[in-house]
Amino acid sequence: MNHPNAWIQFALYVGALLFLTKPLGLYLVQVLDPRGRTWLDPVVRPVERLTYRLCGIDPEKEQAWTGYTLAMLLFSVVGLLFTYVILRLQDHLPLNPQGFPGLSPALAFNTAASFTTNTNWQSYTGEATMSYFSQMVGLTIHNFTSAAMGIAIAAALVRGIARHTAKTIGNFWADTVRVTYYLLVPVCFVFALVLVSQGIIQNFQPYTVAKTYEPYTIQVPKLDAKGNAVTTSVPKTDDKGQALKDDKGQPVMVDQPVMVDQKVDTQTIVQGPVASQIAIKMLGTNGGGYVNANAAHPFENPTPLANFLQILSIFAIPAALTYYLGRMVKNQRHGWAVWGAMFAMFVAGALVCWHSEDAGNPIHQKLGVAAADGNMEGKEVRFGIFNSALFATITTDASCGAVNAMHDSFTPLGGLVPMFNIETGEVIFGGVGAGLYGMLIFVVLAVFIAGLMVGRTPEYLGKKIEAYDVKLVMLVLMVLAATILGGTAWAAVSTWGQAGLNNAGPHGFSEILYAYSSSVGNNGSAFAGLTATPADGDMHYNTTLGLAMLIGRFLMIVPILALAGNLAGKRLIPASAGTFKTEGLTFVLLLVGTVLLVGALTFLPALAIGPVVEHFLMRAGTLF
Repeated sequence: MNHPNAWIQFALYVGALLFLTKPLGLYLVQVLDPRGRTWLDPVVRPVERLTYRLCGIDPEKEQAWTGYTLAMLLFSVVGLLFTYVILRLQDHLPLNPQGFPGLSPALAFNTAASFTTNTNWQSYTGEATMSYFSQMVGLTIHNFTSAAMGIAIAAALVRGIARHTAKTIGNFWADTVRVTYYLLVPVCFVFALVLVSQGIIQNFQPYTVAKTYEPYTIQVPKLDAKGNAVTTSVPKTDDKGQALKDDKGQPVMVDQPVMVDQKVDTQTIVQGPVASQIAIKMLGTNGGGYVNANAAHPFENPTPLANFLQILSIFAIPAALTYYLGRMVKNQRHGWAVWGAMFAMFVAGALVCWHSEDAGNPIHQKLGVAAADGNMEGKEVRFGIFNSALFATITTDASCGAVNAMHDSFTPLGGLVPMFNIETGEVIFGGVGAGLYGMLIFVVLAVFIAGLMVGRTPEYLGKKIEAYDVKLVMLVLMVLAATILGGTAWAAVSTWGQAGLNNAGPHGFSEILYAYSSSVGNNGSAFAGLTATPADGDMHYNTTLGLAMLIGRFLMIVPILALAGNLAGKRLIPASAGTFKTEGLTFVLLLVGTVLLVGALTFLPALAIGPVVEHFLMRAGTLF
């Protein structure tokens, strides 16, 4: 880690993030106030009013938590069905110059659930599956709406904390419209133009077919007249190459594809409206790539400046929401304390991941790879180890999931960091809105623990934290943990679960654990060795991961909105000598400790048989 250039980049990133937090937070205060005025009002206000009239929305009429929740669920269901239909009928819709067919029912469900929930898990290759219409209308629209909904939920919870003896927590429709019109659309418009200036494409041209400079030959399965792979029976062998025999001493035969040579002298170069999707993919912490390589592809991430701006945009809105929290509860020091807790965990994770990747793999080093080269497997050579480790940490601290390196190729401890980031609930700045309301769950829990330690009723910003509040908090934590661990356990012992693995042993288990952690955490990144749609077409992964995404999104949001409604109705009580202050170093340490303790107690056993044991086996000379 003795790389001055990397330390300078890290300092610049931290400085830029800190610089953006306050001004963007102040702007969020204006945006999330239905009567607030912004500098965009002359242009956007007429469009906002027209939207309300066309949709029959009264932005002045606030909703109780039940009404707010119902509106959110209805909006999400309609969006999911809308996208599902587009993906199924893709071949009948416009802007499909490559003639891509419609998606299968399971893949269409998985993708629609993925983008509705801000997960953007992709069980497909974007450039070989999605038409321009599907990318823009089916997927990118969700990038805006799901991000706006996350910010709206965070605002509703903050209102619940800030208000007292109130029956309402805001208007879901007004919150979503204002966030979209005043924040996401204008910022993404400017950001997309900046990305175009860096070399990201934005067009509607058909894909370009170019002649390769040096033709080469590959082996591909031989196909019959119907397009099916031709197979032949061969003896099955063990890991030493010895033929296996059955109980009668006869060779065990297995079908194997017949391979033939194929000359490759052309390359297909993707085209399309990429920049517009990348802008909201990052700012909205969505993460779904236009192409399969995501931010490792030069059309999505062409320059070091583009890379820096993309990772900065991931944290920009989540960081600003902590300032919004402080302003709304009239305690700015509390907002900065939450920011400080998030920042401390971010720095710790980034340094651990960077150190692990920089130290490299001792097995590779014995084969002649210099220790100073670190672990370059799966890294984008333009950005190197530090930027790959930083990107991986940031994208999993937030619910983004975009990647500029393949997490499946990280060292065991390097891969543990992004996995554990997700399993903490992605509260380390987190997704837009989701990070704040997830962290506030831990704030309530930390305050409750502090009250128990001093033997008095817990209080949070002048409100008593009672049994009902704690039950809602525990419901959120238990649902997420049970879904991640339950899904992982089912897949790990099932034939369909093992069929999708690219690696054996603890690394294969890590691939499964990461997949369900990412889906429930609405992150979308993956240990990409896992194949969600195996060659035999089995759809268990697509279906179970899709359900995990819906559970992780909505069975977290509903209790949170119930908590917001309950807190809004409480009376304020005066502070006393025994009131636990939710600011300062003591609170930050308690909050960080609560997040880490809950995460460790819940997931350490699973991590121990995955990346932890793999680390020790790697040190002993074993790879998987």
